[in-house]
Amino acid sequence: MDSWITTPLTPAHLRGALDVERTPHGLLPHRLPAAARAQNTDAQLEMAESQPSGVRLALRTRATVIELDTLPTKRAYTGAPPSPDGVYDLLVDGRPAGQATAPGGNLVTTDMATGATALRSGEPGTVRFGGLPEGDKTVEIWLPHNEITELVALRTDAPVEPAPDSGRRVWLHHGSSISHGSDAASPTTTWPALAASLGGAELVNLGLSGNAVLDPFTARALRDTPADLISVKIGINLVNLDVMRLRAFTPAVHGFLDTIREGHPTTPLLVVSPILCPMHEDTPGPCAFDFGALGDGRLRFRAAGDPAETAAGKLTLNVIRTELSRIVRQRSADDPHLHHLDGRELYGEADHAELPLPDDLHPDAATHRRMGERFAELAFGAGGPFA
Repeated sequence: MDSWITTPLTPAHLRGALDVERTPHGLLPHRLPAAARAQNTDAQLEMAESQPSGVRLALRTRATVIELDTLPTKRAYTGAPPSPDGVYDLLVDGRPAGQATAPGGNLVTTDMATGATALRSGEPGTVRFGGLPEGDKTVEIWLPHNEITELVALRTDAPVEPAPDSGRRVWLHHGSSISHGSDAASPTTTWPALAASLGGAELVNLGLSGNAVLDPFTARALRDTPADLISVKIGINLVNLDVMRLRAFTPAVHGFLDTIREGHPTTPLLVVSPILCPMHEDTPGPCAFDFGALGDGRLRFRAAGDPAETAAGKLTLNVIRTELSRIVRQRSADDPHLHHLDGRELYGEADHAELPLPDDLHPDAATHRRMGERFAELAFGAGGPFA
């Protein structure tokens, strides 16, 4: 097209990122700030915070055609079926208006048996959205929630500028891979994105796959991020990584909440306990890959702990739910803006009977939708902590 306009991308065009790194290719959104990343030594967290769950380009434009060049980093697992390409969701004035994927990119392959990884470098690809309505509009391109995405170039057939502030309340959420969006259909259909849409909030999603483990640097990131509403979903990663005992858990939760309160002393703060996960309800971690299932081309997990070990302080989901409820009850006597939600109200026994966890750990796309609708009703609805 002769009339293409190339717009240099800047952090002002992005929402949902806490930091933006300039790379040789362009911009790489991060969901943890540089200070937190400098204190991290875990490769899984390095990957997870660079996957832009909840991060979107927010533009004001008259353009009817948009092209976005990106360099994705895709993942594969030896012996498992190939993962589908990450999805880009287009919203026009808040309404779904299309989806696309980016060809090419880098590929990281992980051998589950050894933990070894191999990187195959690739080239940027182009995501194209055409047929947009005429006239001024707000356009959002939600980046793949499960695919590291470097933004290379933006081309349109009319000028673009950063979208103005929506005026909506900012909801800052932290959780595990379930909050990150594992097995959701697309970035706007992770349960936090759905709940934010239904609740009329601007989402900042710090769901960090495998890494909701009460890291102090994550608490400081929450403390320092402007927000009108905050929620923290605590539990599943502490069990499946087997990273601490009950003796350490209780003061760690208090410290995590204390740190958040340093920056947000009166902000509504909702503590959410784990959703139902039968294998870890009363069986501690660690969580292990089911290599028998992997041999059949399926990705499944199993609990490798011993229920008898709870007597020595090992954590299970039921232990965590009981203690989180007690902690919030204790603290709320002096903190009227602190609230608690039992995660089984988002996904419980009846839901599991109807919509079982496909890999025994992560909800599927239909369950993400149900959880998003439930959270919107319980948190944003009448009488909820975010009402």
